Amino acid sequence: MENLYVYMLAALAFLAVADLVVGVSNDAVNFLNSAIGSKAVSFKTIMIVASIGVAVGAMTSSGMMEVARKGIFNPGEFMFDEIMVIFMAVMLTDILLLDFFNTLGLPTSTTVSIVFELLGASVAVALIKIYADDSQSIIDLANYINNEKAIEIILGILLSVVVAFTVGAIVQYVSRLLLSFKFEEKPIWYSAIFSGFAITSIMYFIIVKGLKNAAFMPSSVKEFLSTNPLTFIAVSFITFTLLSYLAIKVFNAKIYTLIIIVGTFALAVAFAGNDLVNFIGVPIAAYNSFEVWSTSGIEASKYAMVALGEPVQTEPYLLLVAGLIMVLTLWFSSKAKSVVKTSVDLSRQDEVKERFEPNYLSRNIVRLTIGLNDSINHILPESFKNWSNIQFVKPTVITKAQDKPAFDLVRAAVNLMVASVLISIATSMKLPLSTTYVTFMVAMGTSLADRAWGSESAVYRVAGVLNVIGGWFFTAFSAFVAASVMAFILYHGQGYALAGLLTLAIILLARNYLSHRKSSKIMREEDQLEKAESSSTQGVIHESAANIANVIKRGNKIYTSAINGLAVQDLKLLKKNRKQIDKLSTEIDDLKDNIFYFIRNLEEPSVSASNFYINILGYLQDMTQSLEYISKASHKHINNNHKKLKFSQVKELKDLDESLETLFSTTQTAFESRSFEMIGSVLADKAKIFELVREKIQKQVERTRNEESSPKNTTLYFSLLLETKDLLTAMMNLLEEYFHSHDSSIAPAQPSSEQEE
Repeated sequence: MENLYVYMLAALAFLAVADLVVGVSNDAVNFLNSAIGSKAVSFKTIMIVASIGVAVGAMTSSGMMEVARKGIFNPGEFMFDEIMVIFMAVMLTDILLLDFFNTLGLPTSTTVSIVFELLGASVAVALIKIYADDSQSIIDLANYINNEKAIEIILGILLSVVVAFTVGAIVQYVSRLLLSFKFEEKPIWYSAIFSGFAITSIMYFIIVKGLKNAAFMPSSVKEFLSTNPLTFIAVSFITFTLLSYLAIKVFNAKIYTLIIIVGTFALAVAFAGNDLVNFIGVPIAAYNSFEVWSTSGIEASKYAMVALGEPVQTEPYLLLVAGLIMVLTLWFSSKAKSVVKTSVDLSRQDEVKERFEPNYLSRNIVRLTIGLNDSINHILPESFKNWSNIQFVKPTVITKAQDKPAFDLVRAAVNLMVASVLISIATSMKLPLSTTYVTFMVAMGTSLADRAWGSESAVYRVAGVLNVIGGWFFTAFSAFVAASVMAFILYHGQGYALAGLLTLAIILLARNYLSHRKSSKIMREEDQLEKAESSSTQGVIHESAANIANVIKRGNKIYTSAINGLAVQDLKLLKKNRKQIDKLSTEIDDLKDNIFYFIRNLEEPSVSASNFYINILGYLQDMTQSLEYISKASHKHINNNHKKLKFSQVKELKDLDESLETLFSTTQTAFESRSFEMIGSVLADKAKIFELVREKIQKQVERTRNEESSPKNTTLYFSLLLETKDLLTAMMNLLEEYFHSHDSSIAPAQPSSEQEE
């Protein structure tokens, strides 16, 4: 029997490493979103600062890995074998749940998940014990579980969500009124005072939250901070304000960038120092339990785990290994970047392709907010409204889309400052709080106050926030239920259940990893359409050529796949083909959505480029709509098990496909090589290709009158030919637009130096 627990410990060690990886992928958003979103420094610098913070936080943790000893359940009521079942169920559930959220790119709370997993697993084992003992009833569950702790944590979730959002919005609104978007033009003392507040908040946060359990922290310092917090804050504020003033005045320091670097380091330290317990606390508790039990000589089912209630220090080398794994994950996890992207996009100042669809609740929240805003505006003096509107005017800076920060340095600094203050206050008051919830909701509150959620984006952003918040509560519920089920299976299945569940976990993790890797690869593929950024007609012609070649190449494949799938009745191929055309249509729509920004960036003498670009996008959209209809009609026909096309019909479609293949290939070559003169030879064969389609239509008319017996086949065949004709019409119009607009004697205009900067 002892071998089973050795295997369990080995499994828990493996799960601890895996949990560190998925946990860091999830929690990286806590300390990376402000620095990455503001682009205060290079991505490499951000990662170096965060890595140092994570390493320091891991090493300065005192090793008080007492997640299993904090009153969620009473360890003395459980035997050793039951405790091992609880810990095993918790770790299996935790890794699968966090990986699920990471794959979706949604931030969730590792603290809440681990607590509710412990609660769920311990409740399941307690109920098994109660129903196996006739002398106990359901009322005795209170002896095993600390209900007050669970209620306290739920209230902490609700409170942190509301308070963080509200405080973040208020502080950002006041900061923007005082500093405006042209904060660099303000007097030095404005920045110095703001820096004093921000760095004091962040440094207090580092000491109270990040280093409170550090072994090297003298007890006298801890006592001073707990008894004289206001004195420490006041002295720090004066000191940092003066130092900031001197740094700006003498060294011309970029003080807002410095705040963001220090804040990123602070949150990374706190994350590693405190949330490390969420990842390795349970395996370490299991190892300590095994050590105590193995020397007792008592059976596992009879040894009460009273010793688990005592604090145990973690070996420093374990913290070092854990810190190293966290740092490596930070650098190499694509899922971490995905979770950060969700948070940054929802707080972005400019328009972006929205990830979330609006829903009934988000629409009504936006309507109510607009109504409330209008009511407040009626009360406010006109002079104040005019002044505040001036403060919120954003400077016009023309940069490439990929170079634009999601928000400016002031908002990034406020995000870090407010999150630090709220987490410090909650820690000092011993209130349960999720760092993920606080940092995310502060970012959402500041983006609302900064007028980032305009009428164009508010309904999508609110829907996104609701989705994330809904996911948080789903985390608690699903963690409780899943851990309960896992514990039940492990309790009764023993070694067989352990092997089966571990195999299932590995399969699911591998599947999610491969799926996420595949989707990331698709997003990075070369075939992705690019937005035009040139400021002249000839420049747009050259830039758009790659997109045209891209669409024609993919359109050729889609058309051929539709005909082939229809010919051999390959439903799988047709289904895949539908996904391909849906993706292409979405990319064309994205280009059309960018027209506003494209036109805004044009130079006055080159406004004619907009007409060319709009026409090209219109023809591309016509082409994709025809391809979409052909693909969907073919899929629908086979999916509904309609009669197969006649051999003569299939042969004619194949002939037509071969002719289009030649046409598409020639056109693709012309655009890829920028040999726009070749377009003339393609246009010369225009009448020939249309005549071919007309002949096919005429033959089908004769077949319908003489031999055709299937109305569905006739409808489908005519639809395919007519849509092919529309496809060719759109393509020829596009080629004519290029042929007439291109002037080989004029070099395409390049972006000006101001734009490049």
